[in-house]
Amino acid sequence: MRYLEWILLLVLSGLGIGLANFVGFQVGFMDSLPGILVLLAISVAAVVCTKLIPLRLPIVAYCSIIGLLAASPISPVREFVIESANKINFTAPLTLVGAYAGISISDQIRSFLKQGWKMIIVGILVMTGTFLGSALISQIVLGLTGAI
Repeated sequence: MRYLEWILLLVLSGLGIGLANFVGFQVGFMDSLPGILVLLAISVAAVVCTKLIPLRLPIVAYCSIIGLLAASPISPVREFVIESANKINFTAPLTLVGAYAGISISDQIRSFLKQGWKMIIVGILVMTGTFLGSALISQIVLGLTGAI
């Protein structure tokens, strides 16, 4: 039964990725479909690996490993995986992840506010510092590579 929940969530995520890819980047759903299916297949394989492999790694680690193996030069499906995934603009799934994160923390805001005003200031400073640090690193790397 747990696998059915995972599959349902992955199908909903796939539809969300397709919609975000269409709305944000004007890529048709049928053009995105092979890439979405590849991503969902990798995700399902990662879920299964967490249940079958005794090594306790997070699902994200299994997704990364399986994705790297699927796109590596030794993979017989390498070209298909890379070509399909290239049609997905990866900021489309990030929109969905941000929405999931917002929904998941929405019921915890009251407990966060009970921590006091000092915790709110620390939270704001951490988020601001993380954003500015990421922007600085991006600026330096893009400048060094000549992209900007």
